[in-house]
Amino acid sequence: MERLPTHPGERPHESDASPGPARTAPPTPPPTATAAVDARGIVTKWSEGARQLLGYPPSEVVGQPAARLLADDAGAAALRDAAGQERWSGTVALRHRDGRRLRRELLAHRRTADGPVTEWLVVSAVTGAPEGETPAGTPGGAAAGGATSGSEAPGSESSGGESSGSGTPGSGLLGEWAFRQSPCVLAVFDADLRLVRANAGMEQVLCLTEDQMRGLRLPEIVPHPVSDEAEAKMRRVLEGGGPQHLRAGAGPAGTGAEDGWSTSLVPLKDPAGRVRAVCLAAHQRLQEHLARQRMLLLSEASARIGTTADSGRTAQELADIAVPRLADFAAVDLLDAPRHGGEPSPAAPAGPLAMTRTAVRSVPEDGPPAAADTKTRYPALSPVARCLAQGHGALYDAAEPDLVRWARQDPEAARLLGSGTHSVLVVPMRAHGATLGVALFGRHRRAEPFEADDLWLAEELTAKAAVSIHTTRRDSREHTSTMTLQRSLLPQTLPDQGALDIATRYLPAGTRAGVGGDWFDVIPLSGARVALVVGDVVGHGIRASATMGRLRTAVRTLADVDLPPDELLTHLDDLVLHLSADEGGTDGAAESAGGIGTTCLYAVYDPVSRRCALARAGHPPPAAVTPDGAVRFLDVPAGPPLGLGGLPFETFETELPEGSLLALYTDGLLAARDHDIDEALDKMFAALARPAKTLDTVCDRVLTAMLTHRPDDDIALLVARTRVLHADRVAAWDLASDPAVVARARKHATEQLTAWGLDDAAFITELTVSELVTNAIRYGRPPIQLRLIHEDSTLTCEVFDSSSTAPHMRRARTFDEGGRGLLLVGQLARRWGTRHALTGKTVWAEQSLSPG
Repeated sequence: MERLPTHPGERPHESDASPGPARTAPPTPPPTATAAVDARGIVTKWSEGARQLLGYPPSEVVGQPAARLLADDAGAAALRDAAGQERWSGTVALRHRDGRRLRRELLAHRRTADGPVTEWLVVSAVTGAPEGETPAGTPGGAAAGGATSGSEAPGSESSGGESSGSGTPGSGLLGEWAFRQSPCVLAVFDADLRLVRANAGMEQVLCLTEDQMRGLRLPEIVPHPVSDEAEAKMRRVLEGGGPQHLRAGAGPAGTGAEDGWSTSLVPLKDPAGRVRAVCLAAHQRLQEHLARQRMLLLSEASARIGTTADSGRTAQELADIAVPRLADFAAVDLLDAPRHGGEPSPAAPAGPLAMTRTAVRSVPEDGPPAAADTKTRYPALSPVARCLAQGHGALYDAAEPDLVRWARQDPEAARLLGSGTHSVLVVPMRAHGATLGVALFGRHRRAEPFEADDLWLAEELTAKAAVSIHTTRRDSREHTSTMTLQRSLLPQTLPDQGALDIATRYLPAGTRAGVGGDWFDVIPLSGARVALVVGDVVGHGIRASATMGRLRTAVRTLADVDLPPDELLTHLDDLVLHLSADEGGTDGAAESAGGIGTTCLYAVYDPVSRRCALARAGHPPPAAVTPDGAVRFLDVPAGPPLGLGGLPFETFETELPEGSLLALYTDGLLAARDHDIDEALDKMFAALARPAKTLDTVCDRVLTAMLTHRPDDDIALLVARTRVLHADRVAAWDLASDPAVVARARKHATEQLTAWGLDDAAFITELTVSELVTNAIRYGRPPIQLRLIHEDSTLTCEVFDSSSTAPHMRRARTFDEGGRGLLLVGQLARRWGTRHALTGKTVWAEQSLSPG
């Protein structure tokens, strides 16, 4: 052994491996020229080798711009080219301290210096001649810090050349060919651990030429802990430790290839048995390593593809995970309308395919041209059309006739192949019998072409994205259908009535669960009264919306019968039980679809008496705000949710001053995830108590105060301000149970109409009063009361008696003396009906008043 290996910048020391006669020490190899340049382009470190190369001492360079060391503008351009890269190499003209121009091979690595600060480590072997002279060291000859003096350089050809007469290469030439063309990574490092020779495998793995690496140590070529470990074992080889092994290798950007590589370090000895150099031989256990990498990529894809309900985002996630670990270029094109069908057809479609380019990814960023959010068209006989028709992916080489023909027909394909793409994968995106689009993968930077295993991996990745996109589109269609259904079932406009000023809001949930079954309604009743309804069906989706529509219809039907709130909820409870039974089971899905667990609040406000009657089935209580700003919950007894059956509901009555505010809502308003229930109630009360000119402002204030994001559950909000129908709009008379009072009742009615200026309505009103009073006297029981209510453009005539027997309209025969009165009332009035109370009933009829 000649000497111990040295670190950059150190002077080697002589050391004999065995005792012997004194001899002349070999020449000391120069250290490597190294410099560090920060992100601003300022030199921060300057080695002894750099001083020997360019003549500048550290005091004249450190802290100065690195551009001052360049001899021409080409060097500055090279610095600009290096921006954004992790490593750069090339030949640059440098300016020596004495004014000479030196052209040198530089190798620069981007690295992290201290903390988050990054800098460039620039290295160069201190060899060569000034510009115009032949640099020292040629392949197979002496190199920087090179072969030991007095011996043939390791790796050089031996004498002999070709064998005479046979045309067969000699052993020396064959050995050179074997070294250069070996499928393994081979490199020779001299006694100073500087690279002397590198074969094509080494150049390909590190993406550097032999000339760029010659004269540099392995940690300078690839700054990485793996390189440091390999160099330490090479020193052990030089010291006589014998061959060494390393279960790792170093990749292009200093990345460790982990255990995918197996590296051997063996001594190269001269005829006397002295170790002169070290040979590094590395090979990759390719299949095992690649299989492991593919499985890791598939596992990662499960977490990274389909993270949102956005088809475009999912397509981009597919492209991002495929580049650069599988391909250098990826594009995803989606059909505007998925094609459904069974087995794919073996033939290509008759016409061209139109798609939308949804996602693109390439390395480098200026790789093959492709723009996202653009329309793409593929000819009928193109590889893309054929793969979509066949339903499976295909692997193409750039020289294959199919790709060549496609490039002639499609300018986009011509640009793709013209950018250097040499291998292409075309993979259809299919899920659940539907073809959604196609994914294209290409390699233009990586030298190795795609293999069958790469096609399998691309198909697996594409399948994951296709399933996610198909689910997203299906959910989107269902969401749209549900929203459309729900909007059609909710009130489109609020009805005309004079008892309440009303404003409403409906906010669908912002989650992927879908639209729920919340609803609200405003129902005009007889006697100028108005019913307010807010309900919440359990579950989400179309079934919940359909159940909501059934219940809303049932509530309107029961409200038209003028049932009290508690009785109405009892009938609604029975209906929910029937709906659940019709679903055919008692499982959770049937209960949800049938509406079991649905909540409802039903309120009736009478503007004449200013009384409000309410009942609730598992629903949050309403809030009331008096004109003085006091806010409270109405103490409505909490009944059970609908669908449980057999449990009673109770009506609560209260008197509300004119101008009072009522707030009815569903529980989604109080279920915000960023505050507790008490805080939510405080915010709602504060928003309701603030004076506002309009009820729309009140709704907006409540939602703004309660919500900081899209709600997790649907929200229905109904806010109403009470009005009062004063005594000058209502007239009532107590009547005796005597047929003679019918004429007097007609007189009272006509006189009141005259006082109201409604003489045009007198004829119909007289007929109605006569029939209703006569029926009450004939079939009812005293006491009897006649009441007229004038509300805007409606006149209501009501007759009360204490009998619970309701009149029924019947068809009178030709010679019947009775049975025509109610038929006549039904023809003349806009609507009529019967309203029952705890004792007695009220028969009423409404007629429309002419404008003006």
